[in-house]
Amino acid sequence: MGLIVLGLIIIVVGVFAGKSSGPLTKFKSLIVGGGALVVVIGFLIASVRIINPGFVGIQVLFGKVQEEILYEGLNLVNPLVQIEEFSIRTKNYTMASTFTEGEVTGDDAIKILSNDGLEVSIDLTILYKINPSKAPQIFRTLGPNFEAVIIRPVTRTGIRNSASRYDAVELFAEKRDEFEQSIRTAIQDTLEARGFNLDQILVRKIDLPETVKQSIERKITAVQEAQRMEYVLQKEEREAERKRVEARGVADAQKIVNEGLTPKLLEFERIKMQKALAESNNSKMIIMGNGDAPPIFMNSK
Repeated sequence: MGLIVLGLIIIVVGVFAGKSSGPLTKFKSLIVGGGALVVVIGFLIASVRIINPGFVGIQVLFGKVQEEILYEGLNLVNPLVQIEEFSIRTKNYTMASTFTEGEVTGDDAIKILSNDGLEVSIDLTILYKINPSKAPQIFRTLGPNFEAVIIRPVTRTGIRNSASRYDAVELFAEKRDEFEQSIRTAIQDTLEARGFNLDQILVRKIDLPETVKQSIERKITAVQEAQRMEYVLQKEEREAERKRVEARGVADAQKIVNEGLTPKLLEFERIKMQKALAESNNSKMIIMGNGDAPPIFMNSK
């Protein structure tokens, strides 16, 4: 645009120079021609616009937003339009209790009342991106400060409406995933209608009243103790069962042995043992007898 203005100035100078009798009169045609060339070059340069990766360009002509969108790379446009770039990359908007973590400095966590009347503090991050086809609408109706105009209030209202259906303990542990999904359901349609695609809702931290925290800790401790005792009981039951199986095995073995030990077998084994003793070098004399017949005396020597 600057070259166009410069060229027009040169043309005007050339025209006025031709009307005077000064030394520039003979250069009138050259000056006007040079000015026209500068204007043409300025129009050509102004007609080519480069949009950076991850952005779209919105054209504004004399204060009116044009519907045609410019995408990344080289674009041929009306040299008189003004280009506003909008990022279409995924963005995050954080509301947190930590002073320097969120978009707003200070404690920006969402304070809500749960279904059981307790005040709960929630840190949350919303991931979203602009729908490229809706970029002109967003620029026209919301402006560049759209996060403060639509993202923040819609999200905070959706969280409060969703959290009011849950008890504090449910928000903290039992139904946290369901709570995140309910927030998404509450705000998704509104954001999409205004030109934003919702990627994800992240409930980062939920702070409960101290009394509720202590109650939850006691409950968790009780559950862990019950689980430990159940494990001990199961271990003792398995050990008792092992001992019963072992005892049945010993009893069965003894029964088998007793059934095979007949009187004749016992007498035969006794004779074999005594014979072995008689043949031993350490044995001098063996007395044999079973109490019913006279004993037999044997001397190994």
